[in-house]
Amino acid sequence: MSRPPLGALTAAVRSAAPRALAVMVRRTGAFDDAEDAVQEALLAAWGQWPREGMPENPAAWLVSVASRRYVDAVRSDAARRAREERATRQEPGGAVAADVDDTLRLFLLCCHPSLSPASQMALTLRCVGGLTTREIARGLLATEATVAQRISRAKATLRGVPLEPGGEMTERIPVLLDVLSLIHTEAHSAVEGEDITRPLLAAEALRLARLLLSLGRPDDPWRPEAAGLVALMLLTDARAPARADREGLLVPLAHQDRSLWRADLIAEGVELLTDALTQERAGRYQVRAAIAAVHDEAETASGTDWRQILGLYEVLCRLDPGPVSELGRAVAVGEVVGPDAGLQVVAAVEGRASPLRVAAVRAHLLGRAGRADEARREYQRAAGLTRNGAERRWFRSAAGTVRRTPGR
Repeated sequence: MSRPPLGALTAAVRSAAPRALAVMVRRTGAFDDAEDAVQEALLAAWGQWPREGMPENPAAWLVSVASRRYVDAVRSDAARRAREERATRQEPGGAVAADVDDTLRLFLLCCHPSLSPASQMALTLRCVGGLTTREIARGLLATEATVAQRISRAKATLRGVPLEPGGEMTERIPVLLDVLSLIHTEAHSAVEGEDITRPLLAAEALRLARLLLSLGRPDDPWRPEAAGLVALMLLTDARAPARADREGLLVPLAHQDRSLWRADLIAEGVELLTDALTQERAGRYQVRAAIAAVHDEAETASGTDWRQILGLYEVLCRLDPGPVSELGRAVAVGEVVGPDAGLQVVAAVEGRASPLRVAAVRAHLLGRAGRADEARREYQRAAGLTRNGAERRWFRSAAGTVRRTPGR
């Protein structure tokens, strides 16, 4: 073992924890008890690994410690002696196989049809995606208390449910795609902290999306949307090197240094998207990927084909109606028709959309309209609403640089 830097330790824990939880769920048949045991193992890892170095197989180490914690917990409860015998027989005697990844199976378990869609998403984001309750609440536009309750009930419902999805896999795929999308979105627009991006989280979401795609057959009905999601992730990841400056300040898309964008990821994403669109089952992830592709293929911000983007947003609003799609359409309307028209779209969704996103889009459109004082107030409001340091600094910077149009 060698003493790891903090970044490597965090990466190892994030990668190993879902695999360890999947193994424990398989062995114990109790989701809530398995998670409790893995959480105790993670606490032990954070205490031991920085001092003694990481084990060669972090997932196996977590499983070993979690199994002992689980057995100890079972032994302390006389009413659960039958489970003690079962757990003792299954106590691990070897490493977790490197070529067996139960993380995707764990995702599918969290998407079990016995759970409501909201509970499916909350549980997977928490237990497998590694997001905090606060991060999940923001992504789902719910309160932290509501999300915590959903997670608790979902774990209780899954007690005794086997890890293998069986013939139910296809019906669970749509929720799984939504969860992976939310995780990837959080990775590029972190809810809190000082960094706007979380590269390790983005890489894990992309890895799992690729894994899901590799498991499908060419004629699977869910495959085009899975391919669309992978393409969207690639096209978004391609811009990551230019998303923040050296001081960690957020750089808006229009001002990014496009020479820093990764051409290899753009090419791969466009190729994957093109193939998916030929299958004539267009869905929202394919359309979102198409919007990203138009941005990525433009040589300059001024050369962006906003009319094409607006057309794609019109399609997206039919496939995926809601405030997120409408706010994206508002920006496109502002570019094609004019900022005042875009502001009308924003006004129509206010009250249904995130106040932070409403303030940010309104500020952008007001700035485009030359209404500097109003734009400045909206940027300041957005700065007060966000919990992300990089985003807050950019909103404040934008408030100080917005320009007034002569005559206004």
